[in-house]
Amino acid sequence: MTTPLPDLPAFDVCGPLPERTCVLEASAGTGKTYTIAALAARYVAEGRFRLGQLMMVTFSRAASQELRVRTRERLESTRAALAAALRGELPAGTDEVDRLLATGPVEELRARHEAVADALSDFDSATIATTHEFCQRMLDSLGVLATHDPDAVLVENLDELVREVCADEYLRRFGRLDGDGAARPPFSFADAIEVATAVVQAPGLTIVPADDPSPLVRERVELARAVRAEVERRKRRRRVYTFDDMLTGLADTLDHPDHGEAACGRLRERYPVVLIDEFQDTDPVQWRLVRRAFHGHSTLILIGDPKQAVYAFRGADVHSYLEAVTEAHTSSTLARNWRSDPDMVRAVLALFEGGALGDDRILVRSVEPGLTGSRIRSVSGRHPTVPLRLRVLEGDPQRVGPVRERIRDDLVAELRTLLAGDAELRVDGGDWRPVRASDVAILVRANERAEQLREALAAAGVPAVVNGSQSVHRSPAAHDWAVLLQTLLEPHQRSVREAALTSLVGWSLDELAAADDQQLNDLRRRLRVWAGLLEHQGVAALVEAISSEQRLAERLLSRPGGERLLTDLRHVAEGLHQTKVRDHLGTAALLEWLRTRIRQAAADGDERSRRLETDGACVQILTYHHSKGLQFPIVYLPSGWDRHLRDDDGRVLRLHAPDGERVVDVGGEQAEGRRERFLCAREEDSGDDLRLLYVAMTRAQCQVVAWWGSASHNTPSSALHRLLQRDPAALHPASSYPADASPLQLTGHPRHLVRAEPVAPRGGGVAADPPAAPASLGVRVLERELDTDWRRTSYTALTAAAHHAPVPVAGVGSEAPPHKEPDEPEPATPAPDALGAGVPAAAVPAEADQPSPLADFPGGVAFGSLVHTLLEYVDPAADDLVDALTGLAARELQRLPATGFGARQLAEALVPAMHTPLGPQADHRTLASVAATDRLPELDFELPLGGGHQPVEVAATLADVAELVDRHLPADDVLATYPAALRDPALQTETLRGFLTGSIDAVLRVGPDRSRHLVVDYKTNWLGPREQPLRVGHYSRQAMAEAMIASHYPLQALLYSVALHRFLRWRLPGYDPDQHLGGILYLFVRGMAGEATPLSDGLPYGVFGWRPPSALVLELSDLLAAGPGRRTP
Repeated sequence: MTTPLPDLPAFDVCGPLPERTCVLEASAGTGKTYTIAALAARYVAEGRFRLGQLMMVTFSRAASQELRVRTRERLESTRAALAAALRGELPAGTDEVDRLLATGPVEELRARHEAVADALSDFDSATIATTHEFCQRMLDSLGVLATHDPDAVLVENLDELVREVCADEYLRRFGRLDGDGAARPPFSFADAIEVATAVVQAPGLTIVPADDPSPLVRERVELARAVRAEVERRKRRRRVYTFDDMLTGLADTLDHPDHGEAACGRLRERYPVVLIDEFQDTDPVQWRLVRRAFHGHSTLILIGDPKQAVYAFRGADVHSYLEAVTEAHTSSTLARNWRSDPDMVRAVLALFEGGALGDDRILVRSVEPGLTGSRIRSVSGRHPTVPLRLRVLEGDPQRVGPVRERIRDDLVAELRTLLAGDAELRVDGGDWRPVRASDVAILVRANERAEQLREALAAAGVPAVVNGSQSVHRSPAAHDWAVLLQTLLEPHQRSVREAALTSLVGWSLDELAAADDQQLNDLRRRLRVWAGLLEHQGVAALVEAISSEQRLAERLLSRPGGERLLTDLRHVAEGLHQTKVRDHLGTAALLEWLRTRIRQAAADGDERSRRLETDGACVQILTYHHSKGLQFPIVYLPSGWDRHLRDDDGRVLRLHAPDGERVVDVGGEQAEGRRERFLCAREEDSGDDLRLLYVAMTRAQCQVVAWWGSASHNTPSSALHRLLQRDPAALHPASSYPADASPLQLTGHPRHLVRAEPVAPRGGGVAADPPAAPASLGVRVLERELDTDWRRTSYTALTAAAHHAPVPVAGVGSEAPPHKEPDEPEPATPAPDALGAGVPAAAVPAEADQPSPLADFPGGVAFGSLVHTLLEYVDPAADDLVDALTGLAARELQRLPATGFGARQLAEALVPAMHTPLGPQADHRTLASVAATDRLPELDFELPLGGGHQPVEVAATLADVAELVDRHLPADDVLATYPAALRDPALQTETLRGFLTGSIDAVLRVGPDRSRHLVVDYKTNWLGPREQPLRVGHYSRQAMAEAMIASHYPLQALLYSVALHRFLRWRLPGYDPDQHLGGILYLFVRGMAGEATPLSDGLPYGVFGWRPPSALVLELSDLLAAGPGRRTP
């Protein structure tokens, strides 16, 4: 037995700020996120620390995003309160934290206001991350001190590797056996896979039993150890790692005898305050590294609710939280519930208070209601509004199936009565209103029960949707897309038939069986057309074609479940579209991406199915786990009574041994000591059940309706049945109470809080309302004309025709987002020298006849995007640019397929570009010498063209742009011949109407008074002959000018100059284009060789500088905005 933790004092968020290590024990609804955001605001406003010195960590991407939003909202609220206080106008209803900060001497208030304003202006410096992001950032910040291999690739799933290793080991041990009689393997390959998967997924657990006399048990243990060791070896050889490896690697770095203390010191200096949310879901490795890095040195605030520790199956270990409580310098509790009505809070306490939820140290402590009054009522008084209703099925214990059916029918009837009655709610701060379907959540333990309930409700005419039960990649829609992509890639006879049966094509089995050769050939031709659409115009164009040609929406919405299927198809398509555009994937790579997501979702993905547009009017059905963190006015719990604890069937067990050690038992039911370990594991499962029921009960704001039934095997072990006994001993799984110990005979619960209601027998199930007759519909005719010239376009789209790239159909094409516009064609396209931009090797001047630093790196869009990303995010002031670039490159290379080069190799090749002088326009500065405050990376813009949302009658064309450029550029300008290229027949009729989007790689501020602004664009084009080594001399000014013209970069430069002009004129007092527009620098990084880069026509090789006349930029801005002959204000 463990010793219960002492009572904890209530934490006051307006009291003294925590110092050193502090544990805040929360309860459901007590405002963990509110507390973290409030503490962050106080640390900043009171001048203790800057926002960038705080690290806030939580356990999921959704939670970290919510925490980021709430922290910003808190800072904005505090800033507004301080501003009001300085004016003497602090509102009466100001939040207690803001009121505390807005009270004090004027000078102090001014200082606080300035600190909060600075934090908001620099909010992106805040470290608000998931656990794994937090570990990755710490590894990156440690640089060479980390033992982590920067060239290794992160993988989220090791299933295939585990299966491969397990198969090899199984065959090595048992492959010579013939399978007959005594020569058969001692256990099946399926058992081997279970053992192998369990020990690899739990790398920190000790494999037991260690020494067992049984040969069978020893074989299982030896296989487990061999697989775990071999998986580690192959991961190192293949240079891959998992999230667990990242955690362990960081912990090992911090414990390293030589440089561990230095690594810890760097982290403590960087983050003097660390706040970790949901700490009950931590594990021993995470607690080890957090304790080593921050405990006793930084302010470490650990916030968690052990009563909601329900993720043991994912490796979480509530014992780590409990250990942290004993080691913390102070512990407090969040003692006020802001979610539920007062009586709802008291009803949950009446059921749970005093009981230990799986451990004597995990207690349901008393909390005070933060709200007043009830927010549910019945106008006539007929509907019971008691906060906890127990619907009891009396009778002798039965088989579980009939009990489940009776409870299902009663739930449907109760819900229909509720929605048809006069019950009202006031949960949104408004007036009383009738209860709606969307006010009700049905929480179940397993996904299969959720779907059964949804079908029963649908049959009774109650709208319901299963929410959060699975990733969209586990849906039939994902499978159909995978089949279609495979067919588009390889349209052979079998795959065409498989594609025909998908929901995207829509044939039935009868239609496929009756199809003749002509029909199949027609389908094959259509699939080939779709394949071309996907390759050249993208996923959006393919979806448009399928929707139109196969009547997708009309066909699917006419059948049951069609709305869900259509939404899932579109959801998967959205992911395919984003991935293809972002990573420039072909069909084969796109298919592999989707298959990987399907495999990950099957394992345990955390993406949720996309909700239907009509979900807002539906009853929500969720599992207990997916409901965590949510709240609902009314909660139905039909399965709290239903839990069967299985007998020992030999499966792998995870548990804590009696000495506290975490072990994984792979020995099977014949192993020595198995019975004791099995009972320990079952006791831990029983604790999980109690905590899950606590999670489910505490989702309710106003009322819980729970069901109890009497089933011989399931009821006695269930969490609800044990809680209702009002005996703390009943919470121990060894305790057994008869299944017929009905709650109607139990006493001790206050009747105004908990009411047991017998369920009257119902005959014939639940009758559904007859469906309404379908309304007579007509067809509306589209009569207005569509302005197909109006579009959202970009430089890439405007010049696509000149590059012989597919021109997207208006409104359909998969256009790249602004920050991903490629600047170098894939190698399969004509080489630059074929366009007249290359320089013969013999023409390279002797002084520039040196290898390009990037000569050994590939060409193409993917590499260009990689270089852009590194130059965007690198800190030019880093002490060691190579280390800084290596860390960034390692992270980015994880997202790419095999590249043939490592992160450090790329970093060392890019450093020369950072140290190359940029010529007179930049005062001969280098990228590395421009401070971060004078460098604005990735300036995204959206410019209205031809009136934007109010289009002008006559919009400009590229021919008008060519005329304008021709008129302004002098004959000796290096780009004077560009207007002729812009008059290309394929381009000159392009209409400038709608919106222009783009992203400037960087804007640099230079000059003695830092008033001159330069447009900078990074280019990775290969300008030399492809068959010869690339030299710096291939990047002469003339060669770059020819490449600029061939690729229509002058148009891009002018458009970017207009964007910068509009950006500056609204922001700079006394803006003067002649003074503030400094021109453009196109940096061909393959030709930039460092400080000693030779000069070409007065500029370093690789640096193309150009300053278009200010009058040209101004007139072009007017032309783009208002059309020919008009001026903008």
